[in-house]
Amino acid sequence: MSFSPLLTHLAAAEEHTRELPIPTWAYGALAAFGFAALLGVLWTFRNTAAKTGQHTHGDHH
Repeated sequence: MSFSPLLTHLAAAEEHTRELPIPTWAYGALAAFGFAALLGVLWTFRNTAAKTGQHTHGDHH
């Protein structure tokens, strides 16, 4: 029994692997930064309805 076909198959399977473009921890860091940036955008609009004076509830004059 020859192991040549098996080795050829394993070598071919190894050729199709890809390396990630950045380290794995960087994906988490980018996600955390992105969520923090979105939270910052959301935070800038806090209490905006009260500042504009447009009240929607309880304004029966």
